[in-house]
Amino acid sequence: MSLNADKVIADYERAKEVYGQFGVDTDGVLEKMKEIKISLHCWQGDDVTGFEEATKGMGGGGILATGNYFGKARNGDELRQDVEFAMSLIPGKHKVNLHAIYAETNGKKVDRDQLSVEHFEKWINWAKEKGIGLDFNPTFFAHPKASSGYTLSSKDESIRKFWVQHAIKSREIASVMGKETGQPCINNIWIPDGSKDFPVQRYEHRKILKESLDEIFDAKVDKQYLIDSVESKLFGIGSEAYVVGSHEFYMGYVFTSKHDIAICFDLGHFHPTETISDKISAVLAYSKKILLHLSRGMRWDSDHVVILNDEVLSVAQEVKRTNGFEKVYFALDFFDASINRITAWVTGARAALKAILFALLEPTHLLIEAENEGNFGMRLALLEEFKTLPFSAVWNKYCYDSGVPVGSTWLERVKEYEEKVLKNRV
Repeated sequence: MSLNADKVIADYERAKEVYGQFGVDTDGVLEKMKEIKISLHCWQGDDVTGFEEATKGMGGGGILATGNYFGKARNGDELRQDVEFAMSLIPGKHKVNLHAIYAETNGKKVDRDQLSVEHFEKWINWAKEKGIGLDFNPTFFAHPKASSGYTLSSKDESIRKFWVQHAIKSREIASVMGKETGQPCINNIWIPDGSKDFPVQRYEHRKILKESLDEIFDAKVDKQYLIDSVESKLFGIGSEAYVVGSHEFYMGYVFTSKHDIAICFDLGHFHPTETISDKISAVLAYSKKILLHLSRGMRWDSDHVVILNDEVLSVAQEVKRTNGFEKVYFALDFFDASINRITAWVTGARAALKAILFALLEPTHLLIEAENEGNFGMRLALLEEFKTLPFSAVWNKYCYDSGVPVGSTWLERVKEYEEKVLKNRV
């Protein structure tokens, strides 16, 4: 349904008055939303295929996009076109997240340990033209040298050295991306290393991984525009029994490292009964940066499209309640090839932004006041009352101010794009 400008503004003014009664400045919140950036993952647009001819279609590492909806991007130009279109439907100014397999090498075979910034010049020039930032990820899966199930933790020294060099090259690329765009570039390390069944030598692989990480982060790179990050996982396809880079391993590494490294929490990488929001304040107590990969776990699969569910909302609320927006970075990480890929992008991004806006609109000061007084009944009642405050009117104003479709009208734009662009890709 479409809402005209007069109605959007009128509804917002009424909502502003209601929130004002609870001491919330909605105008100030909308200004704060201008500072919020979500990193859109490029791999949603092509089902995590990448542009490497030698490894195209090669699986591994638990990475599997299911479905065969038509119109996926086949090259860099098409992928940038799709990302740009998706961003035109998402309120705010955001970033784009790249994996190393999205290098453009002009038909030349360039293995991952030899990648350099020249292979990402098109991405950098595009980002500068659009005034957006970039993030980066070395790619440790879908490669012959990852077929054993071990990369940075491999006992084969030649394999390990290959992946260490790839990680070092990736940090160099990310550093230049940050400098060129004028926005910090997060370089996030996730490896698929692990075992399908229970191994005997768990410690040995973790000892090797620590040595590899030390070697990677000791490499001299300009860190003015670079943020290093490491990401854990509970299990993956082919690593159901054991993952080398567990949450405990990386948390220990981050807290004891001499380097300034962020820890990445992916909402789909933990046990379904674990609460990621509770981990945020635990980590921020040590003044470390956090990268959040917003995803939606469902049974064994960790990468469904983000929706405005309790987990995403609780994460956003915890960031707000800890005053953590200066230390916490948001990124999307899911892949669904069974639906229109742009619909997936926009749905996920708008859901994440709704959660952040909802959290910023919370009259947290009243909750803290009740809590400090020991009036937990008041706290509980207020939490329930706040759920029905006129959030949607503020969301619509945020979209309107950002110049993007208000309400569900963006779906009409996607349908038109699908007819004119996606159906022509064979």
